[in-house]
Amino acid sequence: MYTTSIRRHIAAPRSDVYRALIDARAVERWMVPDGMTSVVHELEPWEGGAFRISLTYDEPTAAGKSTAHTDTQRGRFVRLVENELVVQSVAFESDDAAMAREMTITYTLTDADGGTELHAVHEGVPDSVPPEDNELGWSMSLAKLAALVE
Repeated sequence: MYTTSIRRHIAAPRSDVYRALIDARAVERWMVPDGMTSVVHELEPWEGGAFRISLTYDEPTAAGKSTAHTDTQRGRFVRLVENELVVQSVAFESDDAAMAREMTITYTLTDADGGTELHAVHEGVPDSVPPEDNELGWSMSLAKLAALVE
């Protein structure tokens, strides 16, 4: 297992970024790398609240973690501090025990240069997910988040 850590400056107030992290419609728009589509099945934005999200590859040749072409993750909100912090516990729905292990995603928001510094940390990523792929997917998604709220 490994950790991916990404920082991104977003030219929007922390309150807007925070809302986009916990709003189902917003999450469906931004938390999806290029070449995939997203469906938020469930998202309960409170501590202990559940979420379930599926990302499906546009090209049928890509291999999914949950089904042949889909990565479905399920989890819960562990900690929410309005406009400052979102901590999620998440796991892929998978028959592969290594893929189904619990991971932690932490978003920290701070004021920076008239906007927000977002620091996303993804801990416990399975070794079978290439680190460069995970980092690229995060970079693409965070670019979409920035475009959504800026």
